[in-house]
Amino acid sequence: MESEGFESLSASELHDRAVSYAVRHGDLGFLWNLLRVIPAAEAASGHDTETANDLSRVSALLSDALAAGEGELGEALRPVYLEYLSKHPDA
Repeated sequence: MESEGFESLSASELHDRAVSYAVRHGDLGFLWNLLRVIPAAEAASGHDTETANDLSRVSALLSDALAAGEGELGEALRPVYLEYLSKHPDA
């Protein structure tokens, strides 16, 4: 898919493609970056309480990374997925 084609996908679809591609290709760098930006995205989407919890619990971050394509959080992370998928148009 051309990188321009990713723009029309929902946040959930972007998440699924980006995370699936990263897992299939062992791209721990992307997954780690996703874990790093989730707290800021949660804060931006109005979930300040979850931000504090995520910073103190790695297991929560891992869980969030796998489900971070839904709702307001997915929308807040949309630029992260678009940037990653534009670098991997075969995802």
